[in-house]
Amino acid sequence: MNFTSTREGILIALEALRSNKVRAFLTILGVVIGVATVSAMAAIITGMQETISADLEAVGAKTFILMRFDQTTVRMSGPGRPPWEGKPKVTLAEGAMLSELPSVGSVTPSIAASGEVKYGSHEVSGVQISGNGVEWPTYTLGDFAGGRNFLPADYNRAGGVAVIFDDVAKQLFAGRDPVGRVVRVNGVPLTIVGVYKPKPNLFAGGSQLVVVVPTSTAIKYLKVRDDWMQMLIVPAPGFTQDQAIDDVTMALRTARMQRPAEESNFALVKQEALVKQVASFTGVVETVMLVLASIGLMVGGVGVVGIMMISVTERTREIGVRKALGATRREILWQFLVEAMTVTVIGGVIGLALGGGGALLLKTLTPIPAHVPLFWAVIAIGVSAACGILFGMYPANKAARLDPVDALRYE
Repeated sequence: MNFTSTREGILIALEALRSNKVRAFLTILGVVIGVATVSAMAAIITGMQETISADLEAVGAKTFILMRFDQTTVRMSGPGRPPWEGKPKVTLAEGAMLSELPSVGSVTPSIAASGEVKYGSHEVSGVQISGNGVEWPTYTLGDFAGGRNFLPADYNRAGGVAVIFDDVAKQLFAGRDPVGRVVRVNGVPLTIVGVYKPKPNLFAGGSQLVVVVPTSTAIKYLKVRDDWMQMLIVPAPGFTQDQAIDDVTMALRTARMQRPAEESNFALVKQEALVKQVASFTGVVETVMLVLASIGLMVGGVGVVGIMMISVTERTREIGVRKALGATRREILWQFLVEAMTVTVIGGVIGLALGGGGALLLKTLTPIPAHVPLFWAVIAIGVSAACGILFGMYPANKAARLDPVDALRYE
């Protein structure tokens, strides 16, 4: 097993691929599919994780969410009973109460609905109406393209103001400055005070049609249902997340007159729960990825066995001559294993190139920052080589065990 025998094995494998292009293509096709699948899926998963991490970082590591029930888990409270049954909705009054706690820095209520926005003869439907507190830009990646956010005074008096995302502005105003103009959101006149340009979002699709209004305005004038209102809570400086959670829990249980033995009829969700939810989703994707890759590699492995068996048969006399000249079983075995590995590694490189190209295309066409991590690239090539060793072992062993006399007589 020296450099010369390794080099010879690689050259023979390349010559075999060149001489029998169709057979070689069918042989490595399974490996190409398997590695391309692994590469593409790894790129997507990595991109999703980076996007979600950036979103969570924007919200803040210490931030936690008050929900009517824990929406990060799917569970039923009884046969046919929804998980929110028996749990009162979160209210603005509770948010105001919590904001007075010493350990709480800010409380941002959030609700959402859908509707349409009109300006003159122009109309945009399918718009997300987002009722939020004044702090909402802190938790949204992006910048104001014009105007400003609504003020605490607007929030306190349920003012008729709105911030529109730039996609809405483009469709309604076609390049004109929207700030100061009055639009009708679900028939209610609102004055635009700002235009917000968000960063591309993985889950928002091609365009983000969003109108942000004070939560108080959404409830009072737009009649947005507050059944699923959430509160983003940030601990005050000098307080830990756990301290704030304990204080919020105690305050809410007291306000809702819950007994000590009763389970809390609300949920406080940390960032870790959201991360676990994402991890469970990516875990499913990874499982599918491994299954598809395994199928592709199995198909490729069967092809490797076939082409190597043909190669052994075609070169029986050559093997006999080499053995007659002193080649050992180990040298013959290594030569054919090198050939098998060369075939599968070439398939792996092609699959990696296809997967990387798909990742680049995805990165260009979508907000997902997809790329094939170096770790996964090394794994893909390593698995390709291992596939060659595994499936090339039988043909290589058969070649190594040929009797030199019988091999020389082979026609």
